[in-house]
Parts: sequence; C-alpha cells; structure tokens
Amino acid sequence: MPSATSNTLHPPIPSAAPVNPPDLSSKLPRLTPRRRATPPSNPLPVPKTPMLPPPPPTSSYKFTKPTRRILSPKDHTIFLQSPTYDLVLSFVFTLTDSVQDKPVSSIKPSDLSPTVNSILGILDEAEKVVERCPPEDQGGSRFGNKGFRSFIDALGEECAGWHRRLGITDEGAVEEASMYFLQSFGNRTRIDYGSGHELNFMIWLLCLNRLTLLPPSTFPSLALHIFTRYLTLMRTLQSLYYLEPAGSHGVWGLDDYQFLPFLFGSSQLLSHAFIRPLSIHQSLILEEYGADYMYLGQVQFVNSVKNVEGLRWHSPMLDDISAAKSWGKVEGGMRRMFVKEVLGKLPVMQHFLFGSLVPAIEGTCTEEDVGLRKEEEEVEGGEVSVAEDGTGAGGVVMKDGMRHVHQSNSWGDCCGIKVPSSVGAAEEMRKRMGGGEGLRRVPFD
Repeated sequence: MPSATSNTLHPPIPSAAPVNPPDLSSKLPRLTPRRRATPPSNPLPVPKTPMLPPPPPTSSYKFTKPTRRILSPKDHTIFLQSPTYDLVLSFVFTLTDSVQDKPVSSIKPSDLSPTVNSILGILDEAEKVVERCPPEDQGGSRFGNKGFRSFIDALGEECAGWHRRLGITDEGAVEEASMYFLQSFGNRTRIDYGSGHELNFMIWLLCLNRLTLLPPSTFPSLALHIFTRYLTLMRTLQSLYYLEPAGSHGVWGLDDYQFLPFLFGSSQLLSHAFIRPLSIHQSLILEEYGADYMYLGQVQFVNSVKNVEGLRWHSPMLDDISAAKSWGKVEGGMRRMFVKEVLGKLPVMQHFLFGSLVPAIEGTCTEEDVGLRKEEEEVEGGEVSVAEDGTGAGGVVMKDGMRHVHQSNSWGDCCGIKVPSSVGAAEEMRKRMGGGEGLRRVPFD
C-alpha cells in the first residue's frame, strides 16, 4: 500500500491535456532574416555635363590681363550663377567624358595634332628650365624651397615666346593666356600648390580652345597626353622645391596637391573588365597599369612620397572611396566634389582670374575697388580690410604674402597652418637613410 509520503513527492499526472490551451503565438516575436541595411543614398544628384558653347569670333575679344574678381561671398554667389561658371564646368566635364573607358595608350603619339605636340614641347622646355634653377640649400628644412621663385621668374621670361609658337599673334592674347599658364605651377610668394593652381592649367587650355587652337577633336589628347605630361612636371617641382600644400588640409583629403587625376581617372576606368576601386590596394595593379590610368598612377605616386606604408594611414579618404561598388559611383562622387569643393569653395575661387576669354560678370568687385595689388605683385607684410560686399571694413586679410577673403570654417581658420611638404619629408628621410627607398610600416599595421 503506497504511503502518504510517496504521494507528496510524486503528484499524480493529469489524465488529459487542457481542452482549450491559450494561444501564445501572437506574443512571440516575428522571425525575420538578417539583411544588411541599405546605405543612405546621396541626396545630391550627379552633376551633368553642360553643353560647351562654340568659341565666339576672335575679333570680338578685347584682350586684357586677367585679375581676381571674386573678392567677397557676394562675388562668389554671382559667379556660381553665371555663364562663366557653366563654361568652366562644361569644359572640365567634357574632357572627363572624352576619356571614358580610354587608357592613355589608346591615343598614339602619331595621332596627336600639331598644336598638341607644340604644347607637349612647351612642357618639355619648362622642365629644362628646372635644370637651370636648382633648389637652394635649406639645411634639411621641409618647407618650400626659395629656388622655386627663380623657376617662376625664368618661366615668365620664356612664356611669351612659347605662346607665339602656338600661333597666337595678338600681344594682348599672349599676355592674357600667359597669365593662366604661369599661375598653374604654384604661388611664387607662398611656394605652395593646390587644386586652384591645377584649375588654372585647365583654364589655360580653355583659353586656347576659345582661340580656336584646340577644337573638340583634341579633347581626349588634352586629358590623356597634355594633362598627364603636366602631372609629371608638377611631381618634379613638388619633389625638387618641396612645394607646400595650398591650405593646411590638402585637396579636401584626397591628395596633398591634385584633384583632377581622380576625376579623369575614374572616367577612364568606368567599365573596366577587372580593375575595381579596391584594386588600388594591389601594388602589382598599380605598377602594371599606373601609366595607362591616371587614378592608379596618382595613387602610386602618393604611396611613393609618404613616409609610412598603407593608404589607410596616409590617405584615409582614398581608402574609404576604394570600398565603392563601381567606378560609376566613384566618378559621380568626384563630379560632386569638383562642384562643391573646388568651384564651390570661396578659399579656392578667390584666387581665380578673369579676363576676356573667361569673363567676369557685371557686379563683381575689382582689385582696384578694394585696394589690392595684382596677385603676382603681392609682397610680404601689410593688411587690407574689405567688407563682405567688397566696399567696407572686414573680410580680406594678408596671410603669408597673399591677400584673400578671410572666412571662418570648421577648422577655425581658413588660412590654415603652414604645413611642410609631405614630399619634402619623404625626400629628407631618404637623404638621412642614405637614399633608401623603403617606407617604414606602422608597428601595429
């Protein structure tokens, strides 16, 4: 007979389940598959290429020496809504479109026009001028070398003759075009170089187009041969004279000096069969294809002049962009950046020059209105103060020999901090190491 104790330890099992069990399905969380969140799309549309207007008759120009006309935020706003803005944008983007899916080698030297060959010859002679103007001994300083000023002076002596060789006979046209050419190699006073000087080279080519010397049929060769030759020359100047980055933050984080190789270069690679944005991390790809594609060639140069190894350490924005899914995304981003960070930035465009070939708009200030010297004539010392509308006090300041519109920004100072050349730092390190080419690795890389 079972005891009372055993009944307490083992209660009887019910004979049947509940007739109406509660429905708990609505209280359980719904199971959904894990999916990667879609990244937010860029609200800014990709800028299109405006139609490039044909050059007007040469007889309609009244040639004049180019001067600065964007001397206040109001002037800049007027420029951004002007036909001249559309002209500049159209020319640069038309060159971009003209090299789509084209390597440099797609245009043979025998296919170049006589004018294009003459321009290449001018750039070759400009490099010979460098040999006559050696850098000064600076005792290991990594800041701009004053020998650069001798180079610019010597270039100025040759410039007029080079333009006459191109077939420009009007002395006013020679003076106007020469100004853009000389300003495309850097600032003589500050011994620096940036995207504004690079833009001046494009405007020089635009002037030759307005003078009917460079028709649209030459546009692919302008980007693939003339611009790449200009890049080679600029790399020589940057390495020899330790040109400082114009502004303390480089070209908006892409590169210390250049912007357009990334715009033109991404267009070159738009539909490439196997080179992807991530390929910039593969040294073999850079070595084999860098001469044919500007984007890869510029990354290769950046890697060679840094004193640490790895894009993520010395060029984090380029490293981030390499994660893009296609070159179309990269090229669209570069177009947006050119509009917003080059043409749309007052600290860049306040040094932009206007003449008759690239005209200013009525209503913008002149240098005489605000008491400024010509940019190429400015010297160290002195200050001037101009209001936002260009008429009163406040706005324009003297900084390192250049008067410009002072504009506060997120960095706290639009003038930037005087920054030594990274090229100079790498060259000085190689000198100390006895000419070694190796870069030091970050210990935790």
